[in-house]
Amino acid sequence: MNLFELRGNLPVRTKLILEIIGICMLLLLWYVITAGSEPIVPSGILPSPGRVIQAMVAVFYENDLITNLFRSIGLNLSGYIEAVVISIIFGFLVGLFPLFRGLFNRQIEAFRFIPLTGVIGLFIVWFGLGTEMKVHFLAFGILIYMLPVIVTRINDVEEVYLKTAYTLGASKWQTIKTVYFPHVLSKFSDDIRVLTAISWTYIIIIESIGNQGGLGALMWRTGIRQGNIDKLFAMLFIIIVIGFLQDKLFVMLDRRLFPFKYLKEATKTAGMLKNDSPIKNAVNHITPYIGIIIAATICILLINEYTGFLGKDNILSNAFGDTYPLMAILLGAISTWILYDFITKTNVIRKPKKA
Repeated sequence: MNLFELRGNLPVRTKLILEIIGICMLLLLWYVITAGSEPIVPSGILPSPGRVIQAMVAVFYENDLITNLFRSIGLNLSGYIEAVVISIIFGFLVGLFPLFRGLFNRQIEAFRFIPLTGVIGLFIVWFGLGTEMKVHFLAFGILIYMLPVIVTRINDVEEVYLKTAYTLGASKWQTIKTVYFPHVLSKFSDDIRVLTAISWTYIIIIESIGNQGGLGALMWRTGIRQGNIDKLFAMLFIIIVIGFLQDKLFVMLDRRLFPFKYLKEATKTAGMLKNDSPIKNAVNHITPYIGIIIAATICILLINEYTGFLGKDNILSNAFGDTYPLMAILLGAISTWILYDFITKTNVIRKPKKA
């Protein structure tokens, strides 16, 4: 194995070891430049790792971290869902039909150059200072990048697939359904992962407006206005962790929705004589049941919102705030999908045998 081979691939174990070493090197460098009574970098600029960890604990107990975290997640997902739906609808119209391409393609390309922070005032005038304004602003900030991507993905569909569909006598709608939709959406899912960071970038700005809470408002209030750099860095790391977990969830969902994208990888793996470790086998066995526990918990919390059998506090609506209605639909869909996936994989409901 050559570690300096151009575009070379790393074995899984080697990759994991190098990742751990890289993280340890960064932490060690951080510790060295912030250690001592007279550190290389003053604590007012970069606090030490220990102070940041202490600040995380303080934020949790003193600043209602969990509620603000869920407010930001709800706002982030609401804006993202709105942007994805609009992008798919208008992107396919512009990408597929010459009439709409001629009318709007130039405008879509030009929208990418709009300075988003400069239009916050317009959104305040149009929608006020509430959650609705913030959701629409985040959706717009993502939309101006997603629309051109959808159009580009449509143009990238290989001609051989289209000719094959036409040769088999497919109509326009059948071609869209069997060629354009699978190809474009499978590629677009990768773009969604990349563009996720944009919503977290602007959520910090937009949440500092109004009093709906969220990590952005918390960072502005405790970190910037009060000059508490330790807590500011603590919340930055929390956002990084949330973004990392969100990215992993996108990958898991992508593998389920578009398994054909990973056929080449699966073929390579199948060609290797490799036995899974007992730990990996145990994890693969336990994972579906963990999913069922999560789905059951979601269902109980959703039912509690309308029955109150767990008490007077509505946990989900208090956590997500004004974005709860959309989050309830999303959580319901997730729990239904987990349950369906569990049933189909474990054959819980078995078909009766024919006599």
